[in-house]
Order: sequence, then structure tokens, then C-alpha cells
Amino acid sequence: MAGRRTPRRRRVEMKQVENEEDKLITFSKRRSGIYKKASELVTLCGSEVGVAIFSPSGKPYSFAHPSIDSIATRFRNRNHPQNVGANNLVESYRRLRIDELNQQHDELVDQINDDKARGKTLKQMTEERDGEGWWEAPIEELSLEELKQMKARMVELRRNLQGSIT
Repeated sequence: MAGRRTPRRRRVEMKQVENEEDKLITFSKRRSGIYKKASELVTLCGSEVGVAIFSPSGKPYSFAHPSIDSIATRFRNRNHPQNVGANNLVESYRRLRIDELNQQHDELVDQINDDKARGKTLKQMTEERDGEGWWEAPIEELSLEELKQMKARMVELRRNLQGSIT
């Protein structure tokens, strides 16, 4: 083996984030990670999970399975019997539906992250043109690769416009 080609994950030093914008971004990413871990606990262990989080701006967020009410009731009254009178068929269907929704959520989060990365790339490409949009670039000055990229963007723009019209 010639060696490792990708950089390793680095441990992030735990300290208060000072920049307000960075703080909100970090909160959003960490919150999603906590929800994902809580969802994994539910899926893998069949546990009941409740998470309540307040953002730096004071906005409340929560994740609960099966519901925040049942978690709170069970937490307050630890002797409360679990799933009193629950029909096994209904319970299994509910769990299956929750698993499907969790999978859809994960796919949407991945899609959002891909779109954000794509947006960053497009923004960088736009900024490289000294504030001009990619459509304003003088065609004579573009390289073959840049012309291919411009064509791909125009085809994508056309497809998006046709999709929004129909």
C-alpha cells in the first residue's frame, strides 16, 4: 500500500464557539447528529428516547420516540408499565413506519448536504469571474473545459426551467 489517501477525521477541541454565525451552523449540525444517534438507538435497541434542545437563540427543538408525552410520563413515573394494552400488530406497523420515515429523513439530509456542497462550488466558480455571472463570461476567453462546464450549466438550467413550467 502506498499510504493513506484521504485525511483522517480530526478531533474537534471542545470550546465555546465565539462567532454567532458559526455557532448557529455548529448547533444545526450537532443537533442533526444527536437526532441521528437517538434514531439509531430506537432502531437498534427498541428503546424509547426523548431529546429536548434549546438553540443559542432560545428556539426549542425535540426528538422523541414514540412520543414526547409518553417519554415524559414514563420519566416522571418510573413504575409506569410499558406499552399498556398495545396491540403488537399496531406496534410493529408503527415501528416500520417510523423506520421508513427515519430513512427518508436521512436521505433528505444527505441530499441537502449535497446541494449545499454544489452551491458552494457554483459560488466559488462565480466569484472566480470577478463578480460576473457564468453566463456573462466572454466566450472567446474561455478554455475548452470552461466551455464544457458552461454548456452543462445551460443544459441543467434549461431542464430546470422546463420542469418548473410543466
